Amino acid sequence: MPSILDSYPEYRTTYSLDALREIEYSHLDAQDHVYLDYTGSGLASQTQYLASASRLTTTVFGNPHSINPTSEAATALIETTRARILSHLNASPDEYVVIFTPNATGAARLVAESYPFRRRTKFILTADNHNSINGIREFARVKHARTVYVPTRAPDLRVDGADVVAALKPRLRSLFSCRGRSDSGKNGLFAYPAQSNFSGVRHPLSWVETAQQRGYDVLLDAAAYLPTGQLDLSVVKPEFVTVSWYKVFGYPTGVGCLIAKREALDRLDRPWFSGGTVTAAAVGIPFHRIAPGGEGFEDGTVNFLAIPDVKVGIDWVRGVGMGVIETRVKCLTGWFLERLLAMKHSDGHPMAVVYGPTDMKMRGGTVSFNFLDSSGKVIDERLVAYESSAAMISLRTGCFCNPGVGEAAFGLDTRVLKTLHKEDNVLMDRYIDVLGLPSGGAIRVSFGIASTARDVDKFFGFAEKTYKDRHTSSIGLPPREHC
Repeated sequence: MPSILDSYPEYRTTYSLDALREIEYSHLDAQDHVYLDYTGSGLASQTQYLASASRLTTTVFGNPHSINPTSEAATALIETTRARILSHLNASPDEYVVIFTPNATGAARLVAESYPFRRRTKFILTADNHNSINGIREFARVKHARTVYVPTRAPDLRVDGADVVAALKPRLRSLFSCRGRSDSGKNGLFAYPAQSNFSGVRHPLSWVETAQQRGYDVLLDAAAYLPTGQLDLSVVKPEFVTVSWYKVFGYPTGVGCLIAKREALDRLDRPWFSGGTVTAAAVGIPFHRIAPGGEGFEDGTVNFLAIPDVKVGIDWVRGVGMGVIETRVKCLTGWFLERLLAMKHSDGHPMAVVYGPTDMKMRGGTVSFNFLDSSGKVIDERLVAYESSAAMISLRTGCFCNPGVGEAAFGLDTRVLKTLHKEDNVLMDRYIDVLGLPSGGAIRVSFGIASTARDVDKFFGFAEKTYKDRHTSSIGLPPREHC
């Protein structure tokens, strides 16, 4: 069997990560576990956990909404973490502010519920988007703004830049009069992921400036990109960036953030207020004043015990080297794709179909695919989930909360999708029957900081042994409840 070095000799430059795996992530090998779900969640190192335990057991922290010693201790660490996030992304504190949220979804909702959509504005987004971004269309609809999807094209599941430009073209009247724009002076909001959580495609960051030149604010979903990509907000300057930190370095969970331009934040209009977001509020009359800047968007008490661990995580991956991690993931992903596409049944028929790019041009470390059985039929992803779990392999199956790419991958057009309106049954199995899909989704493998060539070898050892020349059935599998 060819070595990874035959195709990717630069893998040698990442050998430091093998030593790291033995020391900081030793529990993986102790449990004989193959972890291939880094797009679902990163893995934390022993150093990160120990740093958290040391801080929590040697210092007293309290609710930061006060000036007592425990509150001030918590506030100091929170503000230090904000500064570290901006530094990590090379963002000027004069231009950007960090707002802590439970996750990237919470960050997207802050923009969705407060964005000044109007009848003349548009919400434009790529069909390749997580449902947390797709859901913004409901806020746009209520405010009578028009939602426009830019299509994702098979087989590479990329978005054509010409389609993006066409969608962003302002209405003709706005070329001659400011009346064609919203009260904010913008034509609307453009949202897309820096990296697809389904296919691993990396969409051009240059689209940020393309949209801004045409009068649009930009929401960049960086959740799947930041674990192996470096975002420089001094060069690429979207109005809003959404992040979930556990995807970058595994711990802490429950902490994400919205990184927003200060001037863009000032144009948002929050539909409600809560504890911590107002400078004053009254009950006798309907009066309140939202706090200025990011403070007006952090609802209630932030996760003050966990937020400092974000700084620890950033320091950890920066110390390891983002370039080293990115090179390792690139090599493993490319080698994985080569081996996956080379898998054959004894009669020469392929054992897998890949959804998305089959090379490493403009893509990250996520690969979505399905196995094919000996009759050429897609093997039910639920069967793969159960059998891989039994082999101590952690991967992900389903549609990954990204229906747009799934529709493109499986060739579903609008005419077929309209039949869903007639269905009252919310179980996924019924939807699959109506749409005539071969399966309920795909298999997703993704790589990260602790991944090794041995993990890839173990996966293919399992796949060859389990699915080569096998005829499979979905009989006996439990129903799917959701996507």
